[in-house]
Amino acid sequence: MRTRRWTDLSDRQRTAVLVAASVQLSLAATAWADLATRPAALVHGRKGVWAAVIGVNFVGPIAYFVWGHRGS
Repeated sequence: MRTRRWTDLSDRQRTAVLVAASVQLSLAATAWADLATRPAALVHGRKGVWAAVIGVNFVGPIAYFVWGHRGS
């Protein structure tokens, strides 16, 4: 199978990739910022583990916000 290059993508596909990447980076940055400023007592589990989990595409930041932190 041939690897697709950026130049092989249509304008619509390039836009979709850039939007998805922007959403992913925004989610991760928001989750990491929240984790960094939230006291350990308000995090389910170890902060180091959550910092690594947040790096997993889309799933990590969403998992952190659903299961990782305890209210404000």
